[in-house]
Amino acid sequence: MKNFTITEEYGFDYLAETYINFNHKDYTSWPIVYLLKNRQDKSAYVGETTDIITRLNTHLKSEEKKKLSSVNLILSELFHKSATLDLEANLIKYISADGQYTLQNGNLGISNHQYHEKKVYWELFKDIWDELRQLGIARHSLDHINNSDLFKYSPYKSLSKEQVKSLKTIFNCLLDERAKVSLIHGGAGTGKSILAIFLFKLLKTNLEDFNYADFDEEDEELFSLLQKVKEKFSDLNMALVIPMASFRKTISNVFKNINGLSSKMVIGPSELSKNKYDLIIVDEGHRLRRRVNLGSYFGTFDTNSEKLGLDKYTSSELDWVIKQSEKSIIFYDQYQSIKPSDTLKESFQKLELEPYTRVEKLKTQFRVRGGNNYITLIHKLFDEPSILPKEKFRTDDYEFYLFDDLGEMVDRIKKKNEIHSLSRMVAGYAWEWISNKNPEAYDIIIGENRLKWNSTSIDWVNSVNSINEVGCIHTTQGYDLNYTGVIIGPELDYDFELGKLTVDKQKYKDKNGKNSIKNEDELLDFIINIYKTILLRGIEGTYIYVCNDNLRRFFSQFIQSFNSISKEENPIQFLDHPTETSIPFYDLNIAAGSFSELQELENIKFVEVDGISGNDDYFVCKVVGESMNKIIPNNSICLFKKYTGGSRNGLITLVEGRNISDIEFGSNYTVKEYSSKKSIDEEGWHHDEIVLLPKSNDPNFKPIVLRDEETVDFNVVGVFVRVLKKQNIF
Repeated sequence: MKNFTITEEYGFDYLAETYINFNHKDYTSWPIVYLLKNRQDKSAYVGETTDIITRLNTHLKSEEKKKLSSVNLILSELFHKSATLDLEANLIKYISADGQYTLQNGNLGISNHQYHEKKVYWELFKDIWDELRQLGIARHSLDHINNSDLFKYSPYKSLSKEQVKSLKTIFNCLLDERAKVSLIHGGAGTGKSILAIFLFKLLKTNLEDFNYADFDEEDEELFSLLQKVKEKFSDLNMALVIPMASFRKTISNVFKNINGLSSKMVIGPSELSKNKYDLIIVDEGHRLRRRVNLGSYFGTFDTNSEKLGLDKYTSSELDWVIKQSEKSIIFYDQYQSIKPSDTLKESFQKLELEPYTRVEKLKTQFRVRGGNNYITLIHKLFDEPSILPKEKFRTDDYEFYLFDDLGEMVDRIKKKNEIHSLSRMVAGYAWEWISNKNPEAYDIIIGENRLKWNSTSIDWVNSVNSINEVGCIHTTQGYDLNYTGVIIGPELDYDFELGKLTVDKQKYKDKNGKNSIKNEDELLDFIINIYKTILLRGIEGTYIYVCNDNLRRFFSQFIQSFNSISKEENPIQFLDHPTETSIPFYDLNIAAGSFSELQELENIKFVEVDGISGNDDYFVCKVVGESMNKIIPNNSICLFKKYTGGSRNGLITLVEGRNISDIEFGSNYTVKEYSSKKSIDEEGWHHDEIVLLPKSNDPNFKPIVLRDEETVDFNVVGVFVRVLKKQNIF
């Protein structure tokens, strides 16, 4: 049953009050969410309120809001203040990243509201989003948006307390006449880029529409500081400096789609000599260069240094930033310095000690779902191998495997890309880039595997053929991936006698990355930083293939072998009687009636499953056949969560129905990805069509389509959680 309403479009004028009072009087003093928009120029504003009439009248006094022509209200008897704040935040984030409308919203006050039944309201949001797509207000699926750069690098994000603390440091630096530089330290995945973009948008936001009632005490302090900054700097002349060309292009595209920002505000360091700025924000500050191994960039570097009155031999692009800005904010991670041309860490240490510098640190990991345990393991593997505990990394939250077969790893990355997108192969720079001049040639040849380096250096991660290529540190630094397959090349090895990593300089092929280096320990540090950086790209998982036998043997002590996981022979233990932590196993092959009757059968089995809370909400079934083999191999034992309501679209579901005929299950059951189309009439909403989609490598499997009366006698039993076992154990 539908439990929300998106109203018809009302004109955004003073007559709106009359229509709302007449049609929705019960909601005029109720928590609601509203959407103002102009379909012609594709501008919009999302808000929430408990007094819609007063709020709309306030907006009508705003010159900017007068450009909007219509309003839709989102109403539900289930709404309360926390729910509407959460819904407003989600709509702002997803409508902005959807790209169809440019939002007038500011980005302060997008809070991560925690409240009872938040997950339930997320399911409600997914239904609301589906209806917005029906109305043409939204275009893309939530899954598509989650993988987009517009979403990943959107300024409409809730900040952690740690990030808010850093933001206050930055504002205080801007207000302090004696302060000139904010240096923000943060490791890979700590949200440096997000904070830089958030700050840039915030400083370009008109404050007139902020609703003070929505702010908690911490927000109010931040807002007060922002107001003081705005009063001091009426219109800051700003630039966001990003040293890496590939990542700079990506963020330029993000800025192009955000109200108040422009792609011209994102510049490279070489453009600093052209203008002076009130404020320069630098992301990936560790990649600012000095005059070493610059190749064709030597000329530009020398010219700019001379133009700025600096000694080209002793200065760096970091000095350009300080010289050309009244104030600067620099985000920096010394462990992501990967080339001799990068500004020396000693230069940053010297800057940190200056009386005009303010320092803040970001520590919380946001990217990698393996958490701090995974981050710690990666650092110890490369920095402190002698003190590693002799146990293998294991967690259900993150896939981290060592592969013996490179071809198997490539295949798995491609399968992950089909399901999740943004899964890529990445390697250390241990092979020449032959295909750059000869597109028919292969660069990386390992056994029978023949692979090519990235065919483009600009925004390679999002390029059309990237799934069939291998990226390097220069095309992936700064990016988020869902899954990363990392090839550790023959330039890096492990010496068991010395108990340390070693490097073979001849096998490292980045000429600009090694030519000036005399000390192999210095080169080793750069190569270690490269591998640590690319091993911290994958949000959902990271796979490793190691070329050298010794290093592979060393890593195998701490990383699970994919072969041992996929060929594991310990069967699931089936119990005849339930325990406090067991989950029921239902054999669909013996189902004679409905699933509810199946649950009442005697002699059902039970299974112990680790890491599950609320066992009564789950059950286990065997999934037979090849129709879902991209995700669920034939004869897999799978964990399902009982379906209790909410959107099913895009989820893999176990369904039953009189009109379902699945040749593999041989009964009125099937496991497929669920999709539906709905319509609304005077009797409420109903299904026009339900489509059950196979996900198979075999193109002969076709969708099961249910229409009209066929959709009535139909039941979603459960939602697929994960595969527990991938082989037939019977």
